[in-house]
Amino acid sequence: MSEATQSTLDGTRLNKTDLSQIKRGPNRATYDKQTALNIIDSSLMCHVGQTREGQVFVTPTCHWRDGDYLYWHGHSKARNVKGPIDAPEKVCINISQLDGLVMARSAFHHSVNYRSVTLFGVPEWIEDHEEKRRQFEIFLEKVSPGRWTQLRPVNDTEIKATGLVRIKIEEASVKFRAEPPIDDPEDKDWPVWAGVIPLEKSWGEAEQDPIQTSQFDLPTNPNAS
Repeated sequence: MSEATQSTLDGTRLNKTDLSQIKRGPNRATYDKQTALNIIDSSLMCHVGQTREGQVFVTPTCHWRDGDYLYWHGHSKARNVKGPIDAPEKVCINISQLDGLVMARSAFHHSVNYRSVTLFGVPEWIEDHEEKRRQFEIFLEKVSPGRWTQLRPVNDTEIKATGLVRIKIEEASVKFRAEPPIDDPEDKDWPVWAGVIPLEKSWGEAEQDPIQTSQFDLPTNPNAS
C-alpha cells in the first residue's frame, strides 16, 4: 500500500448502521477501519452471503483488497458474482480468523480467541479489460508475491470468462476476542488446567506437480496469520 493510500485510511471509522452495529457482545466490537483492513489483508478466504428468490446462499471464495475496495472473482455467470448484478442487492461478507482455544474451568465458559470482520454492500461489476487484468495480478501477488511475471500471460478468453466484482469497505464492523478464560469467581480454584491454546499457522513443504520432470524454484507463500 502506498503512503498516500495509507494516510487516507488511518484514523477513519467504518459506518455503524442498523446492519453493521454489533448488539451482542458490543464490548468486543470495534469500528476502526484500519483494524478491518488488517484482517482483510491477512486473510485469503471470505464467505459471501446473499439472498436469491427467498433462499439464502453462502459461498466461500478468495478475496483481495485494492485501496478502499474488497474484490472477489468467479465464473462470469457464477451466482456470487453475477447474481447481485442481475438483481442489485446488498451482500454480507464475513472474514474470520481463529487464533486459539480458550479452555475454562467450566464447559459453559469455554470459548475461542478470534478476529472477524463483517461487511455489507451492493457489488459493482468490473468490465474494463485492463482493469480486470490489473486486479488479477494484485490477487495473485497476494497469494504468491513475484509469481505473476513467471506465468504464462492470461489471455482474452480467460479474462472474459472471469467475473470480477467489488464492494466499498465502509459499512462494516469488527469483532474479536484476545484474552484468557473468564470463569465464575467461585470456580477459580477448581482443580483443572485453564488457559489459552494458541493456534499456530504455517505453510507446509511445497509439493511439486508429479507431471513435471524439471526442477524449479519454489513459489513464495504469504505468511499465515
